[in-house]
Amino acid sequence: MIQYPVGAGGTVTRVLEAGIGDQAMLLIHGVGARADRWSHNLEGLAAAGYHPFAYDLPGHGLAHKGADYDYSVPSFARMARDLLDELEIERAYLVGTSLGGHIAATLACEIPDRIAGLVLVGTVGITPIGAERRGQTQMLVTETSPDAIANKFRVILHDDSMATDALRREEHRMNTSPGASEGLEGIATYFGERLDDDVIGERLAALDAAFPILIVWGREDIGFPLELGYAAHELLKGSRLAVMDNTAHSPYYERAETFNRIVTEFFAGQLGREPIDGVEVA
Repeated sequence: MIQYPVGAGGTVTRVLEAGIGDQAMLLIHGVGARADRWSHNLEGLAAAGYHPFAYDLPGHGLAHKGADYDYSVPSFARMARDLLDELEIERAYLVGTSLGGHIAATLACEIPDRIAGLVLVGTVGITPIGAERRGQTQMLVTETSPDAIANKFRVILHDDSMATDALRREEHRMNTSPGASEGLEGIATYFGERLDDDVIGERLAALDAAFPILIVWGREDIGFPLELGYAAHELLKGSRLAVMDNTAHSPYYERAETFNRIVTEFFAGQLGREPIDGVEVA
């Protein structure tokens, strides 16, 4: 795996890349996270024949931070399209988690001919999540004290042991770095006040299976419960749904090997042919 800075549409970000070849896959993280949350997935996906790229959203990780950015899903989707162009990727699989799923779905609606497939992990933006959940997430994003970060990991991870001291320290330093507070405030305000204005589910459904869609959800997700996954699956006719036991809002991180198997079997047209331990497929 390698990493490097890239300018996409005038915005600087960090990219993590593994593998080679023309089966490009763009991995988009969620709010308050960063590209290296996919570090447990990149090499495995590359070994399966894909060419995955993960990057930091503006306001996150090592990307541009500060108040001078439009922190919204439409803006993030434009930046993702610029990144594909900058990396000279003509066609890609998109994998997005939480807010990253909303971004991936929006991008897929804008450039469906360039999308080979779409994976939505514990995603928002397919159906409205409502003011209460938006407000809860808004508070989680803006509170960056060590205690608040520990509480956030209790929400997004089912296995408490994965929230190591090192991970919590890194999260604290990333989210209190220069410009981070302004960026996270902008993202949190958008999430709390306007996220549901940009719901994309009906538009995605209208594409009528222009590309295969997989929805993945953690059964123990308490912030964005499984009922949202069922609602997305119902709306997106022809989609598949994989529910992963013993995971919360970050199933790709908690059970990376199993997640990679789900994704690769799905795109190979084999998901559900053989049982996967701790996974329910619909």
